[in-house]
Amino acid sequence: MVHEQHISSAYDRDLEAITTLIVKMGGLVEQAILQTAEALVTRDTELAERVRKNDKAIDALEIQINEEAARTIALRAPVSKDLRVILTVLRLTASLERIGDYAKNIAKRTSALVEMPVVDGSDQALRRMAREVQGMLNDTLDAYIRGDADLAEDVRQHDQDVDQMYNALFREFLTFMMEDPRQITACMHLHFMAKNIERMGDLTTNMAEQIIYLVTGEMPDEDRPKSDRTSYTTQPE
Repeated sequence: MVHEQHISSAYDRDLEAITTLIVKMGGLVEQAILQTAEALVTRDTELAERVRKNDKAIDALEIQINEEAARTIALRAPVSKDLRVILTVLRLTASLERIGDYAKNIAKRTSALVEMPVVDGSDQALRRMAREVQGMLNDTLDAYIRGDADLAEDVRQHDQDVDQMYNALFREFLTFMMEDPRQITACMHLHFMAKNIERMGDLTTNMAEQIIYLVTGEMPDEDRPKSDRTSYTTQPE
């Protein structure tokens, strides 16, 4: 019995260390989302470049968390819910890394937009959309730390808000391009940015679903609300 308690205590310490790393990684990703949106609005290429460089720190944390998780599995041989926690950690980390990549991709396009005319209202709309996703991500990380399935479900429901914002922007960009062909290139860049933010929302929602599974042992039954009805199929990177 004492031996089992010792293993449990060691596992808890391992998990606490991994959670600390996830929170740190999540904080860097949230910062990247906000900074890349700010760089777009202000056309700040130095800030955009900083977002791109800081992505290396996010990638390094993903590697570190994966190594810690693998070490914990090897040493503690977790089963049942303990194993479910580790598997959830790996999925959350992968999603955070991908969200960071989308932020970096947006930052790359900011430099291309500097020499182009501003499309009325689009920068601020993209920043609002990015802030919505950042708020969702913040709540998702809180839900993970607290083991709060209700908060994770609230995030899941908010995904349709991001989809609606994306749909509205998509329609606006089409209108701008039809009315003024000179804005086509800028609108294409802005559309790719909006699509990347929408995908950040999808990944955050996937994280929330993993947390619901972690807490309850079951994935949500019903399909989550989706409001992305665009037929634009280009895959932005």
